[in-house]
Amino acid sequence: MKTAELFEEKTVFSLEVFPPKPDADESVIYNTLEELSDISPDFISVTYGAGGGKNGCKTIQIASDIQDKYGVESVAHMPCIDMTKEQAAAILDSMQEHGIENILALRGDRSSDAPASGDFRHASDLIRFIKDNYDLNVIAACYPEIHPESTNAVDDLKWLKYKVDCGADHLITQLFLDNSYFYDFYEKAHIAGIDAPIEAGIMPVTNKRQIERMVKLCGVELPKKFVRVLEKYEHNETALRDAGIAYAIDQITDLIAEGVDGIHLYTMNNPYIAHRIYDAVQSLITVTSCARA
Repeated sequence: MKTAELFEEKTVFSLEVFPPKPDADESVIYNTLEELSDISPDFISVTYGAGGGKNGCKTIQIASDIQDKYGVESVAHMPCIDMTKEQAAAILDSMQEHGIENILALRGDRSSDAPASGDFRHASDLIRFIKDNYDLNVIAACYPEIHPESTNAVDDLKWLKYKVDCGADHLITQLFLDNSYFYDFYEKAHIAGIDAPIEAGIMPVTNKRQIERMVKLCGVELPKKFVRVLEKYEHNETALRDAGIAYAIDQITDLIAEGVDGIHLYTMNNPYIAHRIYDAVQSLITVTSCARA
């Protein structure tokens, strides 16, 4: 099933997992999926193989197994940086052969050591390539606090609108910790003519190093409320985990009450945290979905 169809009658709740590193025990990811399957998410997305390169085949296999073994729709991530059209076609052909019809098209991280090569400079190039050659559902990323490389919010929305015009069917946001950024972005996106469903990406922050890395990579602003939580519990691992879960639940509760299209939970391969959050918001999702149907 194409994920864009899910939003027509319900508030979507989805999860993200990542494959094991090349030298890691592959059984761990399947144990994780076994535990996550109890949540019965609308779909599970699988990031591109850790370490990149040939490890991307793990993404395809795991995404296929999510559908075949667990009966859950899957989404395969596909970064296109340094990729030729021939390489992209080979990957997309393999995805289709494995029954995958939902692709999260991404540019991927540029290397600071070498200029980008290949046929795709932007995610929009890959989106157009997929839509011109395949009957696949394409998802794209968006940034409530604007992409780190954008000059301003207007420029960022212009390029997001271009992604949708190229064929993106559904959008998932980068993580954010202040819902006001999401609401402002959502309103401006619709004013700009972006009519694709927009899922709010939520990452429960459970350790200080994790949030420091996210701030550096994504330019996420830390609200004062969150900083107080971090400062109070940073030296107690269990307390910080529970505070991070509570913060994510508060975010999701507010988003659902405001009628968000969907919630995409970045699980970090931690079923315990995913279950704690889902158990707290399940009834809210159900009520909202029934109201839409």
